[in-house]
Amino acid sequence: QVQLVESGGGLVQAGGSLRLSCVASTRTFSSYTMGWFRQAPGKEREFVAAIGWSGRPTSHVDSVKGRFTISRDNAKNTVYLQMNSLKPEDTAVYYCAAAPFSFTTVRTQYSAWGQGTQVTVSS
Repeated sequence: QVQLVESGGGLVQAGGSLRLSCVASTRTFSSYTMGWFRQAPGKEREFVAAIGWSGRPTSHVDSVKGRFTISRDNAKNTVYLQMNSLKPEDTAVYYCAAAPFSFTTVRTQYSAWGQGTQVTVSS
């Protein structure tokens, strides 16, 4: 079972930046599609971004395109989410997830989840 630990969340003003990191405890990290999801209070968990095992392809939800970028370093078993030009509506708990499938953005196909990291954007 893959274990995932996120870090990098925090409080930031609108227009600011944060970089989330997620370290995976598995010897087969490079075989997983990795994704970031987020959940705001009272809302369902939603897809944010995903990246294939080799670093391609990538996908980002429309609301973050041009502002967020997902990347990975297989040598470090780590996936990143660079978040720029943050908006108050980006406030949520951000979760890292792993899918043992071909590239997917479907939440239910992700089998391992981290504990989440809080991102709060003040206006």
